[in-house]
Amino acid sequence: MSVDEMQHPLTVTQRPEAGPVEAVVFDWGGTLTPWHEIDLGQQWRVFAREVHGIPIESDDVPQEDLDRAQELADRILLAEDRAWRRGRLEDRASARLDDILREAGIDPREDRHHVALAAYRRFWEPHTHTDPQVRPLFEGLRERGLKVGVLSNTIWSREYHREIFERDGVLDLIDGDAYSSEIHVVKPHREAFQAVCDTLGVAPTHAVYVGDRLFEDVLGSQEVGMRAIWVPHSDIPTDQQVTVDVEPDGTAHELLDVLTIVDGWLAG
Repeated sequence: MSVDEMQHPLTVTQRPEAGPVEAVVFDWGGTLTPWHEIDLGQQWRVFAREVHGIPIESDDVPQEDLDRAQELADRILLAEDRAWRRGRLEDRASARLDDILREAGIDPREDRHHVALAAYRRFWEPHTHTDPQVRPLFEGLRERGLKVGVLSNTIWSREYHREIFERDGVLDLIDGDAYSSEIHVVKPHREAFQAVCDTLGVAPTHAVYVGDRLFEDVLGSQEVGMRAIWVPHSDIPTDQQVTVDVEPDGTAHELLDVLTIVDGWLAG
């Protein structure tokens, strides 16, 4: 981030005029999934113990082995933090899980990696459940003739996200999705929003974006001409916040409020 950006709030520099609504696109984490705090270090401690063959529930482990696992977990957490900071504060570059592991000195092709990755996913399972309002919301949008999309800043693969949507019974209602792990940029870069609109076959000026972050979701989507709905129910950590001077086009205090907001635009 430049010195000027650090001293002055970011704002929308240009915004094409919005047209008729044809699609509504959603952020994933903290928007389609309810927000709650997570010990991000624990995900990698679970992973590292599996890499070193240390049973998760066992207390009868030599301290030397525990220290080795902790050192690896700290190394991966640092690499992940650097990746997210690059995307948020520097060049908007995206990252993948395998890239982060390689930066931390882990070879994703190793057999232990696959075992550790399974443990990592088990850790995340209770934190990835889709909000119960998502299916009726998506159904309501479809009934209005609108396409439904997902655009997420993520280090996880498309397949992993789709497994989550299928598990929670909403995959069949998603018309198109894009993930930063598959493109070279993260939100709020305009190319991320253009990518999901291209997938849906709609112009950005004919789409709405729904998300819980003013910087990544509201600022970025408005700059490409999308209407932006803010869902302010996430307690975003201070070190993940970027000061912005933006005004969302609508505010949804629960997800089903999106239908009411969109109805106002459809009627207008």
